Amino acid sequence: MPTLLARARSALLTHGARVPYRDRIGLVDFSAASGVPRFQIVDIGNGRVLADLLVAHGRGSDPANTGVLQRFSNRPGSNASSGGSFVIGDTYIGKYGRSRRVLGLEPQNDQALARAIVIHSADYVSEGMARSSGRVGRSLGCFTVSHDDIGDVLALLGPGRLLLAERSNA
Repeated sequence: MPTLLARARSALLTHGARVPYRDRIGLVDFSAASGVPRFQIVDIGNGRVLADLLVAHGRGSDPANTGVLQRFSNRPGSNASSGGSFVIGDTYIGKYGRSRRVLGLEPQNDQALARAIVIHSADYVSEGMARSSGRVGRSLGCFTVSHDDIGDVLALLGPGRLLLAERSNA
């Protein structure tokens, strides 16, 4: 993920005060298939990976359910993942338990809050599923992790931090 780390450092400069906490960032490399860990939480100071996790992408981003993201969308009702820079928002208890809002910082993801794109956990993301089918399930555009990982994600990637979701090969 060196490419995404460089892009994230650039995004921190671009978005300035909109991202007040710069100690840790989240990087999602949607070039990788969903059956492999592609969501990293990184210590920005030394580049050390603190967590390497499975994460779902949206149904609308992978209509054939191949496990590989085909496209991004910012359109309400698309059920697709959005790419770009996000700032982590507040924590709340919702349908999937403890979750965290994300706010899009760019035109390609500025509908994230209105679309209720969040970080949450669900049964359809698990190491067992990834092993058995080579992919995890699909979300409605949310950054969905396993139940086992949500605690670490919420602890390490708190409000006011950057989340960058892109394709490293794009």
